[in-house]
Amino acid sequence: MTLRHVAERIHVVAAAEPVPAADTQDGHHASQSTLFRRFALVASEWLGSSWAFAGAFIVILAWAASGPVFGFSSNWQLVNNTGTTIVTFLMVFLVQNTQNRDTLAMNLKLDELLRGTKGARTTLVHLEDLSDEDLHRLRDEFQALAERSGGVFESATEDVEEELADRGHDIA
Repeated sequence: MTLRHVAERIHVVAAAEPVPAADTQDGHHASQSTLFRRFALVASEWLGSSWAFAGAFIVILAWAASGPVFGFSSNWQLVNNTGTTIVTFLMVFLVQNTQNRDTLAMNLKLDELLRGTKGARTTLVHLEDLSDEDLHRLRDEFQALAERSGGVFESATEDVEEELADRGHDIA
């Protein structure tokens, strides 16, 4: 993704959703969250690209090549250490924001599938809110259910593999 594409993406994202102008209860402008979300979306797309990796690799090569020029001094190492620390610190928040958004979207999609599936246990919709102990208990319950099914899963797996083989798909 080139810088032109990034700029176009920022423009598209900014134009797609109006920024609310109202203040929130804590006095902060409501658009701060929206602006960060937009920035995080565009930044995660660009920073996750092969171009960003190539750019970072070139920076590392330039830093390593400059070592002899600066006599591999402490300042030369400090510049690298400081730069990487700052970038890493900021990327943690960017990655966490992206992961939170993706996890929430996936949970909502799965919740919708549970609600729309006849016979599904809709009590499972908000599993992410359960304690670790409750999640372990539920996992144990599903493992026991699978064991009581008498190999239904293995039989279904064999049926799918047989169907794929009949269609000429190699499943090795």
